[in-house]
Amino acid sequence: MSSFTTYLAGYVSPEGEETHIDDVISANTVIPRFVNEFWTAKQRQASSIHELSYRACFKPQLPRLFIELLTRTGEIVYDPFSGRGTTVIEAGLLGRAAIANDASPLSRIMTEPRFSPPDIDSVRKRLDTIPREGGDAGIDLSMFYSGETEQEIVALKEYIKQKRQSRRDDRIDRWIAMVATNRLTGHSPGFFSVYTLPPNQAVSQASQSRINKKRGQVPDYRDTHRIILMKTKSLLRSLSLPERKNLNRARNNVRLLTGDARSTPEIPDGSVTLTVTSPPFLDIVQYRDDNWLRCWFNGLDGETIGKQITMSRTVADWAMVMGSVFEELFRVTRAGGWVAFEVGEIRKRSIRLEEHVVPLGIAAGFVCECILINRQVFTKTSNIWGVNNMASGTNSNRIVIFRKPGPES
Repeated sequence: MSSFTTYLAGYVSPEGEETHIDDVISANTVIPRFVNEFWTAKQRQASSIHELSYRACFKPQLPRLFIELLTRTGEIVYDPFSGRGTTVIEAGLLGRAAIANDASPLSRIMTEPRFSPPDIDSVRKRLDTIPREGGDAGIDLSMFYSGETEQEIVALKEYIKQKRQSRRDDRIDRWIAMVATNRLTGHSPGFFSVYTLPPNQAVSQASQSRINKKRGQVPDYRDTHRIILMKTKSLLRSLSLPERKNLNRARNNVRLLTGDARSTPEIPDGSVTLTVTSPPFLDIVQYRDDNWLRCWFNGLDGETIGKQITMSRTVADWAMVMGSVFEELFRVTRAGGWVAFEVGEIRKRSIRLEEHVVPLGIAAGFVCECILINRQVFTKTSNIWGVNNMASGTNSNRIVIFRKPGPES
């Protein structure tokens, strides 16, 4: 056993449960599987800086476990499917260097500003310079916003566009753009919109009209500048001075890439100590449908971006793409380095992607160290170790752990 698997084997959860260990056979290889509650939502409470909603994102406690156990200060942590940036932000908080990649430009918009968080007064002063009266939105948004709120959103959108085009946007502008993007729609008064679905996805105009009719609601005025300030305070509320310093140090070296995870020539051979990632899962998340409003606000072509994201309909097609991703990960990983590849159960518990991931990593040249399953929500009567135990992605994280041959890092 490696020191990492030895740690997992001997781990006892906060509730006193010992790790359950069994073996699975994949690619003609016996792989140890470790099951326990290795982290919970409250365990080592995550930094408030993470609290930006995004579809299919994992908890910060997941990358933290691997970053703390498998890397040292200054070493590079990578996420090829970065999303909202959970892995790389956590790496920055812990004093590691970071590289993020994602097919969507929204990922950078959601990640970059948090490496240089501003103070609340700077955000307030900048907002005071931004007009509240904008022009035509170009699309019908009346089912989401009151007329006055829509004007403020359009004014913000135009301000951000002009700053970006002239390359005069600074860290405060980028912070405001990030927060505004996150506050476009949601299910509480802390969002710009009338009540709708949670903010990790945006419903269509027709769907929102039906929600309004069913609830008997009409969009009311929301003070967008006030909401941005409130969310800024929330994001910064638990950020300590050492964490700020770590993020600022990481900012000088962080690399935020936008492209295909199968080809990342910007990353040198053998430079990454640890990859922690969660790839797109077949066709269960629809990028265009979930992010159309965010793309509109940021002047992005959601249709084109959506086509560039892996949305395979079959496991065979998905595995073909991920096989190429693993080959690229093998190239960029240092000898003795690690990959933690989080997968989920889909299609009514009928597909366990870890059984397909193991042979992909081995074929690329990695050694599969283990499969880790973090239990999150189970009752005393749950069939904890049987088929039904870990069959729902909402109840567990399933992570396949690989190591590149060489001295353990």
